[in-house]
Amino acid sequence: MYEENFSNRLAQLRTLKGISARDMSLSLGQNPGYINNIETGKSYPSMTNFFYICEYLEISPMDFFNFDSSNPKELDLLYRDLTKLTDSQLRNIKELVSDLVKNK
Repeated sequence: MYEENFSNRLAQLRTLKGISARDMSLSLGQNPGYINNIETGKSYPSMTNFFYICEYLEISPMDFFNFDSSNPKELDLLYRDLTKLTDSQLRNIKELVSDLVKNK
């Protein structure tokens, strides 16, 4: 189960970035089929290569494993902006988001 989630998550994030598995593999300094092999469950990256993958995707390892987030990079940017708001502004944003989620 975890292996499948890992493979699917990598494919999801790579697709979101708009890059082919081959191009990503080559950008990471690997053979052309490296990412495809991970996405199909034939192999898995070392810890070092996993960190390179996260760096390439511009996300943290924690974001990689947050399977509920379809766009972790955007959430990270949003969070950074939210930390700059006043308490009053945060309350207003929270109410707005709550209304959006309710009316989804």
